[in-house]
Amino acid sequence: MARENINDLAAFIAVARERSFTKAAAKMGVSQSALSHTIRLLEERLGVRLLTRTTRAVSPTAAGERLLDGIGPHFDEIEIQVDALNELRDKPAGTIRIAAADYAIKHVLWPKLRKFLPQYPDIKVELVLDNGLSDIVTERFDAGVRMGEHLAKDMISARIGPDFCLAVVGAPSYFVGRQTPLHPKELVGHTCINFRLPSSGALYAWEFENDGREIKVRVDGQLAFNNTFDALEATLDGFGLAYIPEEIILPYVEEGRLVRVLQKWSPPWDGYYLYYPSRRQSSPAFVALVEALRHRE
Repeated sequence: MARENINDLAAFIAVARERSFTKAAAKMGVSQSALSHTIRLLEERLGVRLLTRTTRAVSPTAAGERLLDGIGPHFDEIEIQVDALNELRDKPAGTIRIAAADYAIKHVLWPKLRKFLPQYPDIKVELVLDNGLSDIVTERFDAGVRMGEHLAKDMISARIGPDFCLAVVGAPSYFVGRQTPLHPKELVGHTCINFRLPSSGALYAWEFENDGREIKVRVDGQLAFNNTFDALEATLDGFGLAYIPEEIILPYVEEGRLVRVLQKWSPPWDGYYLYYPSRRQSSPAFVALVEALRHRE
């Protein structure tokens, strides 16, 4: 097969998987127009339409799906074998893409990566903000980060963070003229800052537990975010109560910029885990990264 055919097929796989010429072009390091031209020539050469294009989306046709299913795994295997050659290098090398929530990136991954990366200059790490529950295989990530209760059973996982608690907090200015909630149910009478779950699109129902009693409260307020740190800023500005990981708010509580309430109702959550498909085990760079991130009591 001619080299240009292989390159064109690789371009098709990228577009079909990303469902976007823009994203695929950025991933391949080419212009969107050049990529579109490549796909058009490939379709002309094969004599079939491979992609359906609209102003908002790109999706494979029936022929495109058949081609993607047929050749995609072979290109994946080539990539794996090329990565495996890193075993012959003196130092681990390669690029590792990880999808993780904002809190996990800042407070779990980065403190360890800050020490790890200088030791392995040939390893590149790409952290992609993902507050939902994306399919890391479909989205072509090497690994993802989730709390233990959200792990898929067919994935390998390594614990990378301790258990943690969420904390209900508000700015001192918010509590002026308002009574402090003493029970989670009293939150329905307060202005709260909601969190939109990217995975389902629903607003998160705040979860509490005390002496074996579990309570979920659907709060209300003017604001909703899908980013923890945006919610924190709004809370500091006095726009309402928020439910935020304890580690984030403790410095502000100590400074007197936030007031914590309902502390005895905040249950511990299972900590964060790095999870990945079994095929990633062979990469020395990935093995080194997992060991660096692994949580140790």
